[in-house]
Amino acid sequence: MVEITAGLVKELREKSGAGMMDCKKALVECKGVFEEAVDWLRKKGLSAAAKKSGREAAEGLIALAVADNNAAIIELNAETDFVARNEKFQNLARNIVKVALTNDQDAEQLKSAKYPEGSQTIAEAITDHIAIIGENMNLRRVSRMKVNQGVITSYMHNAIAEGLGKIGVLVALESSADKAKLVELGKRIAMHIAAARPESLDITSVDPANLEREKLIFADQARNSGKPENIIEKMVEGRIKKYYQEIVLLEQIFVMDNKSTIAQVVADAAKELGAPIALTGFFRYELGEGIERSKSDFAAEVASMTN
Repeated sequence: MVEITAGLVKELREKSGAGMMDCKKALVECKGVFEEAVDWLRKKGLSAAAKKSGREAAEGLIALAVADNNAAIIELNAETDFVARNEKFQNLARNIVKVALTNDQDAEQLKSAKYPEGSQTIAEAITDHIAIIGENMNLRRVSRMKVNQGVITSYMHNAIAEGLGKIGVLVALESSADKAKLVELGKRIAMHIAAARPESLDITSVDPANLEREKLIFADQARNSGKPENIIEKMVEGRIKKYYQEIVLLEQIFVMDNKSTIAQVVADAAKELGAPIALTGFFRYELGEGIERSKSDFAAEVASMTN
């Protein structure tokens, strides 16, 4: 058997474009015979997968899972919306979020965790799916939450399958109240979150830098209208209150009654159920949010290919 050196792995990687770990595995499987390792990677489709890794992936699925007092939510991206309806891709998303439930890791760290089916890591399973399905894929983000006593409620807007869709929400409610009633309350709040897009749970968790920026903008707008400084201060206070109502979940007006704040909705439910209720956290994942998508000129692209 030929010795498998770092140089040999590097050479195979440069020739095939496959990942370092895949190249090492290929050489081990082929007992160090270089050309056989090249063919092994090609048969597995891993060389093709490497070529796809630079392509933009902004579509895909949000997947979520709740088990007892724990929950996880992930964003798994692919290149086209069509792939979201692929059964293999859906199964990949389900398996990854299942692993996320029991792993307190970020997306990059989670890629090295064991995939539920077979002996692969999650990263290797994603690479295999890239080769099989023919699109670039990426595990972009993952979040978890837990409650000590109470419930975590999930909501998937326009779900395409159980726990899979484009906008996913998790809501944590700490309480000793009746669980079925808490789930009902959590579901309504989760639907509100999907529609209202809050950025923070409460006023204390608002980003101080964003708050300061808003204050400066409001103050400058008031000065430009010729208002005196004592009036400007009051105007800024009023605008900041409105700003909180726009981005802070507990300060937002509940979309289902258009009059109560979310804080009031929770307080009213606590009175009705006879036990304190604390809304302790939420996650809202919308597919592709924050990804800067490139705009392509299809005609120009075809012209460049023919040239």
